Amino acid sequence: MTKKIVVIGSGFAGLWTAIGAKRVIDLNKSLPGDQDVEVLVVAPEPKLVIRPRLYEPNVANMSAPLEDLFAATGVRFTQGVVHTIRTKEREIEMFDMAGVSSKLSYDKLVLAAGSRLVRPEIPGLKDHAFSIDTIREAANLEAHLRHLAVLPSTPARNTVVICGGGFTGIELATELPRRLRAILGLDTKVRIIIVERADVIGPSLGENVRPIITKALEDVGAEVKLGVTIKSVDAGGIVTTTGERIEALTVVWTVGMEASPMTQQIPGEKDSMGRLIVDRNLRVPSCTDIFATGDAASARTDDEGNYTIMSCQHAIPMGRVSGYNVAADLLKIDLRPYEQPNYETCLDLGAWGSVITWGWERQVVKAGATMKEAKEFVNRILIYPPTNPVEAFAFSDPDWVGPSTKAYLDPVQL
Repeated sequence: MTKKIVVIGSGFAGLWTAIGAKRVIDLNKSLPGDQDVEVLVVAPEPKLVIRPRLYEPNVANMSAPLEDLFAATGVRFTQGVVHTIRTKEREIEMFDMAGVSSKLSYDKLVLAAGSRLVRPEIPGLKDHAFSIDTIREAANLEAHLRHLAVLPSTPARNTVVICGGGFTGIELATELPRRLRAILGLDTKVRIIIVERADVIGPSLGENVRPIITKALEDVGAEVKLGVTIKSVDAGGIVTTTGERIEALTVVWTVGMEASPMTQQIPGEKDSMGRLIVDRNLRVPSCTDIFATGDAASARTDDEGNYTIMSCQHAIPMGRVSGYNVAADLLKIDLRPYEQPNYETCLDLGAWGSVITWGWERQVVKAGATMKEAKEFVNRILIYPPTNPVEAFAFSDPDWVGPSTKAYLDPVQL
């Protein structure tokens, strides 16, 4: 009888879970017993959205098709949106693209449904603010920016307010000046303002990298307002919590991420972002037939008390391990614990360049215009899936070693 591994989600973690699981199954076909195992991915579309690039222009093309890769690696794809997980019955229920609901049973389930932007109940935010959390939302922002060119030049037209001075807000703020000038004219005086509720820019990025971020923002002409946030948004601008009015036709919300709400349908402990807290094998302790990975999971990366963050840097290796383990668990072979002791940050700073840090303390390795190539290597090459099935199976191996941004760094500095 065929056994079934179901993977919910086709993001970085879901993609490499599915291909990694299929690799383990193929490698162990010689084992005694019933080894007929199907790997099935359920997602709205057979594509990988390159979310780390959505602060850039031309976002409509920032996805990688997966249908051919799934077919070549023996992964089955079902287009649909999962709305219910029944852990006791070991089944999921989903809508197809016509809205018809159906049920699907599983022997093992991997939740790789990702994360989403937190959208608080701020007056006017839903109706008047943009975001870049999805391709559709980033494309809406891009269309809006291009439409500004037909409007009379006013301070409000030429001003963008970005709420949130974290990773996404910084990358967007440093990229927007040249994007806007390309649309509105090179001589246009544009104004980019980051509104950050913390008393420092990049509060989660640490002290080591902050002077570089500050310098880059100054050099590209972006302003920062600290210790405040947005109180309300309307068609013509914002009001901050200090009562200041800023006239702006463009407001972008980048604050906060939370795990897919599907994590709430699985019994077990969650962290403050709604992520399932998993064991070292990425299994949900309270549901032994379920693994969680990528942004849906909170996992220890080492023995020093560090945990995964919501980024492709963790989602890809987590996907490799969750794929290996869900198949190994079904085939009754040894699992392998997830660990990722090395942590590297590569932050785009627009026309200024980029900064690369090493370790959880984010020790700066290199920064400036020369590091822009390293960031573009990550964004345009490293995180895209190979199209060749042999290369994809090799990449899905938890022991995979290949190019990284280290290729651009002086080994002595590491």
